[in-house]
Amino acid sequence: MISLRNRASKAAFGRVRSLKSSFARKLPLSSIPVETLAGITVALALIPESLAFAAIAKVNPMVALYTSFSMAVVIALAGGRPAMISAATGSMALLMTTLVAQHGVEYLFAATILTGIIQFLIGIFKLGRFFSFIPQTVISGFVNALGLLIFLAQVQQLPGEPWHAYVMVAATLAIVYLFPRLTNRVPSPLVAIVTMTAVTIAAHLPIRRVGDIGEITRNLPVFHLPHVTFSLETLAIILPYSLTLAIVGLLESLLTAALLDDLTETRSSKDKEVRGQGIANMVTGFLGGMAGCGMVGQSLINVRSGGRRRLSTAVAGAFLLFSIFVLRDIVQQIPMAALVGVMIMVSFETFDFSSLKTLRTMPLGEAIVMPFTAAIALLTHDLAKGVLAGVILSTLMFGWQLAQVRATLSVDRDGARLYALSGQLFFGSATNFVNLFGYSADSPRVVIDFSQSHVWDYAAAAAIAKIVAKYHRFDTQVTLMGLNADSYQLIRRAGVPEQAIHASSVGLSV
Repeated sequence: MISLRNRASKAAFGRVRSLKSSFARKLPLSSIPVETLAGITVALALIPESLAFAAIAKVNPMVALYTSFSMAVVIALAGGRPAMISAATGSMALLMTTLVAQHGVEYLFAATILTGIIQFLIGIFKLGRFFSFIPQTVISGFVNALGLLIFLAQVQQLPGEPWHAYVMVAATLAIVYLFPRLTNRVPSPLVAIVTMTAVTIAAHLPIRRVGDIGEITRNLPVFHLPHVTFSLETLAIILPYSLTLAIVGLLESLLTAALLDDLTETRSSKDKEVRGQGIANMVTGFLGGMAGCGMVGQSLINVRSGGRRRLSTAVAGAFLLFSIFVLRDIVQQIPMAALVGVMIMVSFETFDFSSLKTLRTMPLGEAIVMPFTAAIALLTHDLAKGVLAGVILSTLMFGWQLAQVRATLSVDRDGARLYALSGQLFFGSATNFVNLFGYSADSPRVVIDFSQSHVWDYAAAAAIAKIVAKYHRFDTQVTLMGLNADSYQLIRRAGVPEQAIHASSVGLSV
């Protein structure tokens, strides 16, 4: 036993040492200051958002802050997309309100752990690839809706504020866009936040600050086992919420990862990201946090500030905890107007203005999908519902186009009527396919050419068997040409008598 433990310890130490050396090799010393400042910028922007998400979920503000700290640090180590920020999010918080209201926060912690387990299993079995089926038009709708939602959320914070707040928003945007002309060594959003905080404190401006959003304590997160009964009854309560949280969380995380891939012109491991999200949520649940996922807005702040590696994400989580424990009094003085200005910049950066130009060149069916996705997301204030609606609409349109089977009719030299098919044969086109033929009006010989078509499922094969049987009732000989091996096997299983089918280099005769 002792020998086995020593071996396990050495192996674990070896993996950690290998990870550290790999991390050091991939992280040039020159990028450390930039990554660090980018992470600090993200951390300062995360605090008010986390407090707002805690209010949505109706939990203690510290629950959301612990979530953002834990998710960011763990995903920096276990995630598949460097520089991506994962934390507490509004979309996830909305899904928790009923569970917290009906069963309490301890059930939320248990649901968060189960969410992580589900996501980890999805990553292990590499089921995340199904998220890659989301069309580009749906992704554009998602991104544009997100940009608009971020902008609207910031604008809604300004009514009722004194005129100083409006001036501060404008000044923040000016610093964000003009400061990079002087230097790129320090992230302009960080400069804007620090400058506006200093002005607010020095001038005693009567504007809303981070401390007005929710109470921040100096308590550190500790290991917490959810106080719930471990039974099938508890599982029945939390499983529906965990499944929903897992799917929505992965959807937003993978779309965020894809967006950062495009912006940074790099590639990331989606399966690793799925597993990382699962690990992060499991750890978060045991630290008294709620389920979180990737954040497009904060990730864009990170990249916009120069973050390109895992260090910026880790610093964001670590500095968030440092801010809570050491800099609490200063952090609470940050003016909300400065953060509103930074997030307005993020909304501009998020919105894909080029997608509006490409709408003119798209086919009408595809062009409808992007605004439809964005509209549903805006109406429901739920990005997941918008994406789901967009995917359903895209699938229906694709299925409609795929179901268009055509037959070109001609007469060959022997007087047989030749039907040359084009299109895909599956359950969606089977009915239309059966109605293409003349049956009683056709000559004694009919040839059906499948060279430009393919039989995909049993429903299509059964339709072919139905056509053959119907022609036989009119004493018409049918020849099926151009069938490939897969289509041939499907036809045999669909009821066409095996002895009546023979394969040759020309085709199949029935």
